[in-house]
Amino acid sequence: MHRHPDRKLALILPAVLVALVAASCGGSSTPAPASTAPSPSAAAAPSTAPSPSAAAAPSTAPSPSPAATTIKVALVAPSAVNDLAFTQSMVEALNSLKGKYNLEIAVSDNQFVVATAANVIQTYATQGFNLIIAHGSQYGSTIQQLAPKFPNVSFAWGTAGSTYDLPNVFAYQVNSNEGGYVQGAMAAMLSKSKVLGVIGPIAVGDAKLYVDGFCAGAKSVASSISCIPVYTGSFSDVSLMSAAATTFVANKADVLTGTAQAVVGAIGVAKTNNLPWFGTQWTQVSLAQSNVVSSQVYDWSPIVGEILTDIQGGKLGGTTFTATLANGGAKIDFNPGFNLPAEVKAKADSLIKGITDGSVKVPQ
Repeated sequence: MHRHPDRKLALILPAVLVALVAASCGGSSTPAPASTAPSPSAAAAPSTAPSPSAAAAPSTAPSPSPAATTIKVALVAPSAVNDLAFTQSMVEALNSLKGKYNLEIAVSDNQFVVATAANVIQTYATQGFNLIIAHGSQYGSTIQQLAPKFPNVSFAWGTAGSTYDLPNVFAYQVNSNEGGYVQGAMAAMLSKSKVLGVIGPIAVGDAKLYVDGFCAGAKSVASSISCIPVYTGSFSDVSLMSAAATTFVANKADVLTGTAQAVVGAIGVAKTNNLPWFGTQWTQVSLAQSNVVSSQVYDWSPIVGEILTDIQGGKLGGTTFTATLANGGAKIDFNPGFNLPAEVKAKADSLIKGITDGSVKVPQ
């Protein structure tokens, strides 16, 4: 049973966040167009989104073949290409594969309104793209509805485990609980107050897996440690992440972590208070070079490479891929700018090895 600091935290955080969620609800009702923010790499600059139209008719786009010299790939993503999180991880993967597979890449980012994203995905499908990556679990129902209408187009979506039994749908997911477990153990060893601040957007997908893994890892080191996750209800609201982190710090949290593109708000709080920060999805060292301890980085390139190879061979879907520490789809990127005690690094290395070889079992 948690002692009185936990009960105080549990009472304060929901009240603060409910008020903030209510205040923020009116600010995002207008669908945002595809962003023209600069890409982290010129190889996959965000495109001007195709003119989406709900009335777009199903296409008979040519089937990809091994003889094709170019593979046309469209990425539809919920946040900016340079978000230092979920979307950037996929953009970087596509950039890294462009030369090997002779990719022609179009990107529509900031597609956080699902209805708008659905129109964008459908329009890409009518334009002869070989592969459309819907990079967000919120796009699942859209893929389920559109894929049968475009049997010669390959669709991929994640993080999710279901292809809906459709022959032209790939699914991809990540065992983010593995990296979460490693970083949670490190956080418990670094914490003096034994209160951790853990912030998520919505309790679904890789976000929930990471948060659950982080707390499990922390408790494997110190069973009495306070690790009470708070979910803001938003993937993109920076102010909610910042407020949650501030409340955690006021309640003696001395190590922070979070997931989603909105973590820039929480990282700012960690930097201001000179507290350790653990990141996930992409490296976040550039935001707080002295505070980021490590980041779990998603490397989608092996999975996307397998998908592209399948497409070249005429297989348009039907497979689910999982990124793990063992297969390199997830990696722990240590920040050399953080003065990490040797025993903490040794613990992390031991856990990574154990998870990779199967001797350490991470709770699902």
